[in-house]
Amino acid sequence: MAEALLIGKADLQAYTALNANVDSDKIIPFIKIAQDIWVLQYVGTDLMTKIKNDIAASTLSGNYATLVNTYLKPMLIHFTMVEYLPFAAYSISNKGLYKHSSENAEIVSKEEVDYLVEKEKRIAENYAQRFLDYMVVNQSLFNEYLTNGSGDVFPQSGNYLSNWYL
Repeated sequence: MAEALLIGKADLQAYTALNANVDSDKIIPFIKIAQDIWVLQYVGTDLMTKIKNDIAASTLSGNYATLVNTYLKPMLIHFTMVEYLPFAAYSISNKGLYKHSSENAEIVSKEEVDYLVEKEKRIAENYAQRFLDYMVVNQSLFNEYLTNGSGDVFPQSGNYLSNWYL
């Protein structure tokens, strides 16, 4: 059984600049990466497990559905783009690593890709902060939020992802 993902390609297409022609096979791994790296550090292992089990069983409802749809999905959509954009122009096949190009298109520079990644990261961090603010007031609605044990990822209580500027 495939692991439950909080979003799909359609969510990315609806809320980002991702083109409909992008193969699902190219984007799904980045959804998983963003979910496992970025979102997990905010929700913690136990709450993420509960949410994924509910999604897999099609029983996500009530406060958990609100949490996912209002706070986690927007965060995951933009963290997925943070992970995907640096790899969007590349393919790996049996013959090696390829950079895509088109006769009527211009390949963007690394600086432009970095700019887009930073923009997506700032959007994602904004949604992450909204999640954290919501959980300060509503953590009692989600028993799994603070029940993590040894070996689990404990949810972080602050949004410490931004770069420092002096």
